[in-house]
Amino acid sequence: MKFQPFKLERYFARYEFSAKYLLCSSDCDGLAVSDLLSLADEETRKMWQELKVGYTESLGLPLLRQEIIKLYQGINQDDVLVAAPEEGIFIAMNVLLNKGDHIICTFPGYQSLYEIAHSLGCEVTKWVLDEEKDWGVNLTFIEKNIKKNTKLIIINFPHNPTGSLINKKDFQKIAQIAKAHDLYLFSDEMYRFLELNPDHRLPSAYEVYDKAISLFGMSKTFGMAGVRIGWLVTKDKKIFEEMKVFKDYTTICSSAPSEILSLIALRARDVIIAHHLERIKNNLNLLEIFFEKHQNLFSWVRPKAGTIGFPQLKGKINSLTFCRELVERTGIMLLPSTVYDFDDKHFRIGFGRENMPEVLKIFEKYIVNNG
Repeated sequence: MKFQPFKLERYFARYEFSAKYLLCSSDCDGLAVSDLLSLADEETRKMWQELKVGYTESLGLPLLRQEIIKLYQGINQDDVLVAAPEEGIFIAMNVLLNKGDHIICTFPGYQSLYEIAHSLGCEVTKWVLDEEKDWGVNLTFIEKNIKKNTKLIIINFPHNPTGSLINKKDFQKIAQIAKAHDLYLFSDEMYRFLELNPDHRLPSAYEVYDKAISLFGMSKTFGMAGVRIGWLVTKDKKIFEEMKVFKDYTTICSSAPSEILSLIALRARDVIIAHHLERIKNNLNLLEIFFEKHQNLFSWVRPKAGTIGFPQLKGKINSLTFCRELVERTGIMLLPSTVYDFDDKHFRIGFGRENMPEVLKIFEKYIVNNG
């Protein structure tokens, strides 16, 4: 199996730890361990203090899995496989797909959602979201592109990189289409619970379709990317067993400290998520003012969920040049749309960090002086 370079990760590798300001981050501010431990209850505090850093259970710490199932309806602990989020994608795609299969995947998107399938010898159809319709979906497209060898539909809502969130009717329709054609449905739900309006929150794909596999984790919503803890949930027992066995060839088991920290955070999820959402809403309001003020230079669709948006550059400059010049002259990192193989006119901007207002002022000064 040979992969194409992961363009987004290669771009981050070049700039993420050298740039002074990250204005494209997709996660919320990372939680300090001291702050997280202050939220621990008596049981988890004792677990942390007495922790031994040996091997852990391959499926995941039972107490952690018991806490994870509280995020879903109609789930039991035996439907949960704990794995790093990227690992979860890798495991699921390798278990579900074979050479010659066909997949349909929302696009633009996180490259591994479709690149792993491509590397396995699968045919990939990219389901491009419609910017003119608030980055919405065209359901007719998906039905027209289902083939005899179609095996899997891959979706990502709330969406990276646009911040799009489709309505519940369209979400249910996607599940119905998958069921009607006996397809698997892989749903990347890494930004779940960061909806600006909680009434718009979608159910997990796990909850609406028996052949769905849902991905979630601690990286984005909880601001804990460094613990490398995520999970897959599915009602399909055959696929679950195969994923469980496949994990023996990846990490085997998770980090013991990471599992305890994740358990603490999940038990304090209401406090943590509310804090992140307050920051996100405040930052998004500032961005709304910024893009309105500079609509001669940019256009954008206001995100409905998550921590990132996908503005479009007006004029002749391409996004890669724009982003490179910006980081070299100001230390501000944005993410060009070229890393998504989408076009050369958009860029990803993040609003989940505490210092965004400060960085936005520097960004504005730059474009005023160089616009």
